[in-house]
Amino acid sequence: MSPWEIVFWLCAALLAWAQVGYPLALAALARLRRRDGPPPAGERPTVSLIVPAYDEQAVIAAKVANARALDYPRDRLEIVVAADGCSDATVAEAERAGADLVLDLPRGGKIRAQDAAVARSHGEIVAFSDANAMWEPDALSRLVTAFADPDVGYACGQVRFFNEAGSNQEGLYWRYEMTLRALESRLGSITAGNGAIYATRREAYIEVDPIMGHDLSFPFNMVKRGWRAVYVPTALASERMVPSIEGEFARKRRMMSHTWPIVLRGGLLSPRGYPPLYALMIASHRVLRYAAPFLHVGALVASAALLGDGVVYALAFVAQVALLAAALLAPRYPLRPLLVARYYVLTTASVAAGLWDWLRHGTAAGWEPAQGTR
Repeated sequence: MSPWEIVFWLCAALLAWAQVGYPLALAALARLRRRDGPPPAGERPTVSLIVPAYDEQAVIAAKVANARALDYPRDRLEIVVAADGCSDATVAEAERAGADLVLDLPRGGKIRAQDAAVARSHGEIVAFSDANAMWEPDALSRLVTAFADPDVGYACGQVRFFNEAGSNQEGLYWRYEMTLRALESRLGSITAGNGAIYATRREAYIEVDPIMGHDLSFPFNMVKRGWRAVYVPTALASERMVPSIEGEFARKRRMMSHTWPIVLRGGLLSPRGYPPLYALMIASHRVLRYAAPFLHVGALVASAALLGDGVVYALAFVAQVALLAAALLAPRYPLRPLLVARYYVLTTASVAAGLWDWLRHGTAAGWEPAQGTR
């Protein structure tokens, strides 16, 4: 076998495993290994619901009202808004809306605002939400039921994205991602969460580098410390997605500039502390996903070099070129298959772009709300 053949088959096999083989393997294991549900819930724990906010005057009052309307005993719920160096009326609007505690903090980034809020709050459970994420009335009650299991240190709910108009296909990807997350949770622990709706035990909360977001850094660190990180699909939140695929590319590029530090120096690649099955999950769902743009390039170049050496290589080359062509045609002919192709190409490219950004000029701890999500 030639070097080009080795490159082609290795890249193709890893891509096939990450996108098709791994989900099928999870589904098969989940059927064989049934996990008992959590023990019956006792008295509801006290909860501090923390909302970090940077210049969110347009939505913060609605968010506080949404939190106050949750179906949870009001004397056991503390609503905290952590304003991260806001230059607008976020603080005043949060106080006017009835938040229990509003912190007017110097600009330090989302993670440090959350750390400060945890230090100043009092709940046994610390829950977190984005300023533009609206929770269903029973979402908090459902989320905290996970902590009836003493092994659970982290739980995230399900965020549903909506988009009244635009080309973004994030909803399609997110349904696939939630299916994987549910299977991982049944088998042990999830490999990533989401910022719209999640919670930890106070004693399990971790202070991480301010450029490393909770979504990726919390679940695997919980597992390394002996906790489970689980998914509660019945705890629902909704959030407006970025309208366009191009906007989604920019959002994911920014997210990946925060993700790569976690992957390369934040401990995700170190198997120490991982149970064997969880190590396989991390390798399959996280490492191979972040390697996808490089695997695609390897498969494309190798199949081009092998043209004339077999029909398989010719078909692979044509398929990859067709995918790229469909992505280029989508803005001119916005048909659903073309839009899906463009979404896949750009979001895959965003992984490499985020790495380039981080290597070139680092990553700032602060953040700006994604355009079109408020």
